[in-house]
Amino acid sequence: MNHAENPGKAAIIGCGHVGASIAFSLMQTALFSELVLIDADARRAQGEAMDLSHGLPYGATMRIRAGDYGDVGDCALIIVTAGANQKEGETRLDLIGKNLRILASIVRSLRATPFAGILLIVSNPVDILTYEAQRLSGYPAARVIGSGTVLDSARLKQLLGERLRVDSRSVHAVVIGEHGDSELAVFSGANVSGIDLAHCFALRGQPDCAPLLAQIEEDVRTSAYAIIERKGATYYGIAMAVARIAAAIVRDEHAVLPVSTALSGEYGLRGLVLSIPSVVGRQGVEDVLEIPLDTSERSRLLDSAAQLREVLDSLEAPPLS
Repeated sequence: MNHAENPGKAAIIGCGHVGASIAFSLMQTALFSELVLIDADARRAQGEAMDLSHGLPYGATMRIRAGDYGDVGDCALIIVTAGANQKEGETRLDLIGKNLRILASIVRSLRATPFAGILLIVSNPVDILTYEAQRLSGYPAARVIGSGTVLDSARLKQLLGERLRVDSRSVHAVVIGEHGDSELAVFSGANVSGIDLAHCFALRGQPDCAPLLAQIEEDVRTSAYAIIERKGATYYGIAMAVARIAAAIVRDEHAVLPVSTALSGEYGLRGLVLSIPSVVGRQGVEDVLEIPLDTSERSRLLDSAAQLREVLDSLEAPPLS
């Protein structure tokens, strides 16, 4: 079999709600000519592939099929969603033990293939798992990235746009740090098409926006819990976020996205993975951008990093090189 990388081929490992929703989202993008679905339950993967394939006459020209690790050596992108789901009352960090074991098994299987593309981790806790995926695989850090706070940033933009009564696509704001309870919104640099956020709120008749911003940030942080409480799981939003990351990679966009990536001195941090705006293209993470933060934001980012460092130390994992 020719294992030269096929830029039109991707695989999704894990065909639960998140994996299947990502597959459906990728179908709409026409980014790939072939999509391989892999799951510990092979029949589940077959069923999802069949169901998705039945929509192809009304969508992109592509092939969707169930497969195994022997089919991924030439993939340009592999997306990992396999793992236990976050349940009501659980934090993302509560999932570490179960999902680390699943991830280790996946990485062992991938290392037995000539895969040389981008490995995108979506399973939670995504920052810890991205760190471990890079450590266990030995792949260059640029090629092992996590979905990070791309979804959290979308939630922030949507809520700000709703309150300001503007198109959320005109809102430029980012969530950084852990994809989890210690994440933070960077309001100091947020704007609406170049208009400072505070000024924009004043123009909209809301001059005292600080309490509102604090509430919006809390709503972003607790969005997953609110959705899980109501419907049991979150999957559509993350599917759209992953499709956005995939597009940046496949189209070599050099897009700036807050993906989970290994830090090498940014904000004085190294040896861990956090979400910081990064330039994403065909080779994965091309550059990590140390964006300006105010004093409070910098302090909170360092606190977020300290929490993740504590978890990593408890795993007795050596630092990333």
